[in-house]
Amino acid sequence: MSGQNSTIGGGGLHHVAIKVANFDLAVKFYQEALGFTEKISWGEGDKRAILLDTGDGNYLEIFAGGDPAAASEARLIHFALRTTDCEAAHARAVEYGATQRMAPKELEIKAQQGPVPVKISFVISPTGEVIEFFENAIT
Repeated sequence: MSGQNSTIGGGGLHHVAIKVANFDLAVKFYQEALGFTEKISWGEGDKRAILLDTGDGNYLEIFAGGDPAAASEARLIHFALRTTDCEAAHARAVEYGATQRMAPKELEIKAQQGPVPVKISFVISPTGEVIEFFENAIT
């Protein structure tokens, strides 16, 4: 994908990396519940990793060997997934084992450039990551 950031050449988000205690559960959730597809994978046992395409050339990288006692906020505050249907994405994640943190709701971000209407929700994945579903008209 080609970005618009002339300072670093290209730019844009390439991937977010997470380390999980239950690798197989995490991969299954992101593939089956959210439709991510495998790009590449490598390693064995607690050294396994996979790069999953989120659907537009941005990736989620999952590493095995995470500490099950570590709080998710210590690893990552959250990551947001762009969606055209916040409610459907939220419901599907919950159907596949995520826990609701905040139900879908509409709000207005009071940006300096003017108000930005959005619909957002949050879930906690079966392996502890906080995921925001973000729906709006801005690219």
